[in-house]
Amino acid sequence: MINQENKQTPIIERKTDYKPQRTWQSWLIGRPLSTADASHETIGKVVGLAVFASDALSSNAYATQEIMVVLAAAGTLAFGYVFPISMAIVMLLAIVALSYVQVIHAYPDGGGAYVVARDNLGELAGLTAASSLLADYILTVSVSVSSGIAQIVSAYPDLYAYRVPMAVAAVFLLMLINLRGVRESGAAIAVPSMSFIVIMFVMIGFGLYKYFTGTLGTVVDPPEVFSHGITAFGLPFLILHAFSSGTAALTGIEAISNGTTAFKEPRSKNAATTLIWMAVILSSLFLGISFISSQTQAVPSEVETVISQIGRTIFGGQGVMYFAVILVTTIILLLAGNTAYAGFPRLSALMAMDGFLPRQLTYRGSRLVYSRGIVALAILSSALIVLFQASVTRLIPLYAIGVFLSFTLAQTGMALRWRKSGKLRDQKEEAEHTNERISKITYDPLWRLKMFMNGFGALCTGVVMLIFAATKFQDGAYVVLILIPSLIAVLWMIHLHYRNLAKNLSLDNFGIIPPHTHRHRVIMPVSGVHQGTLSALRYAHMLSDDVTAVHIVIEPADAEKTRKKWETWGEGIRLVMLDSPYRLFVEPLLDYIADIAEQRQPGEIITVVVPEFVSDNRWTSALHTNTAEILRNQLKNQHDIVITNVPYHVHETESDHHR
Repeated sequence: MINQENKQTPIIERKTDYKPQRTWQSWLIGRPLSTADASHETIGKVVGLAVFASDALSSNAYATQEIMVVLAAAGTLAFGYVFPISMAIVMLLAIVALSYVQVIHAYPDGGGAYVVARDNLGELAGLTAASSLLADYILTVSVSVSSGIAQIVSAYPDLYAYRVPMAVAAVFLLMLINLRGVRESGAAIAVPSMSFIVIMFVMIGFGLYKYFTGTLGTVVDPPEVFSHGITAFGLPFLILHAFSSGTAALTGIEAISNGTTAFKEPRSKNAATTLIWMAVILSSLFLGISFISSQTQAVPSEVETVISQIGRTIFGGQGVMYFAVILVTTIILLLAGNTAYAGFPRLSALMAMDGFLPRQLTYRGSRLVYSRGIVALAILSSALIVLFQASVTRLIPLYAIGVFLSFTLAQTGMALRWRKSGKLRDQKEEAEHTNERISKITYDPLWRLKMFMNGFGALCTGVVMLIFAATKFQDGAYVVLILIPSLIAVLWMIHLHYRNLAKNLSLDNFGIIPPHTHRHRVIMPVSGVHQGTLSALRYAHMLSDDVTAVHIVIEPADAEKTRKKWETWGEGIRLVMLDSPYRLFVEPLLDYIADIAEQRQPGEIITVVVPEFVSDNRWTSALHTNTAEILRNQLKNQHDIVITNVPYHVHETESDHHR
């Protein structure tokens, strides 16, 4: 180790007064915020509900219909199973919600299923949960936006040909909203989200009032339902299939646990309260819609949604309230992707901190959000929309299976955590971890109850995941079963790279600082002899007395001019005229440098000084070949060679401006 005795390293702290200038980006996403503003950018429970619950709430627009689409194969009589299936889904939702409340309190720094699985089940389980969630977030944006655009296209069929560009535009509009920061994006979607909740409760309340007073009635002119014959053996499978389709209502329930850090202090309490609110509202709306759909004899149809049929039945036609229902439903479907914009960047930033994703994703942009994660989500979601032509039917089978895999891993991890907690007899005792990122475990007197709850929840979600995989396999769920392992492999390769890099750069057991080099050789490529060349030559001579200029001979006439100028201006420094019969510039130079590098002595360092022409005018700079950048990109891959660019600035004269 380096001896630090009698050495004092001066460390100077200094603040800068520089403030970012206003640009077109400031107009688009808002003025830059300082790091000190971070505490003011956190959100409360109401705005948090709007930010993180939009995906879960939007599922009310299609979850009941998805159940009915499957049951339609057995005829309209099978629609009697809609409400019991919805009850079973709500019970599952309650188990999952309670589990994630515990996750929020145990892991207040966020990360959700990824952090829980990583800490308690190992890195592979953590990567599996993370891959599932990342894939689900991308699908959430694609499915929700495509579904919202489908609502608009249903009203205006002439727009069908433009559905893909419309969906991509909606994705990037959401991106811009979220780039403005959590607080501003939350404020922007709070009104439509709350409007959806209020109007849906009004519709359900009015429908229940009519039901109990005997004035509800049934759907007028319902669309036709094509019925398939089904055996008794097929009915249980059909019910399981319908159940798995309806579990789409649970997607998005985990988002709050990933984004706990977005809430105001006490953030764990505020996040947990918001999650409970979301679960209660979601359950109430889902059960209400499922119950009324059965009573009004609504049917699933591509022509008219179940929500539309219920709305016109309850409100007696297509009046103001009916159109209000359709409007808020369309808006909440378009905004459902906002949950992914809140969860994906935070999860990817946590994974990047652990070295499983590019480090750039940890960067917080000018508005204190993980802007690169937001942009990455928009690009990936748009690619999926283009690939599947904004078809909800083709995207839905890929949806939700990953979520239930992450649910299962999270609850299994929490069950193991409570078991570890029970082994700590003294409440003051803590489980030791070598990894500082792992949350410490303390004794919990209710560990048995919590372990049972999480274990039972893991069993339930695991069974649902298997049902989902089996019933949706032929519809396209197999794609996810291929995608997740592939994504895990990519994440692990990224991690291996960062781990090997850290090992190579580590100062542990580094020993003493290597002695200074005894010899310094400088090589300077010369394309021509001018003021820029001489400026770089003077700099090269300051580095070493051993300087070699290299000119690539492509045209003999030009080479002769260079030779004569060098004899006059070369200051006695040797010039190598390197013949290139095939008119190549970079390759012969690289070959020459490699030859010199092979012959160098121990302790010798080679520096390549590259003159670089720089124009102050960005338009005229495009008229010049950037040879310096080409050389730098090629030479930086060679070991123990230093590349130095010496810029030569050319200023336009006044006469140039007046021309």
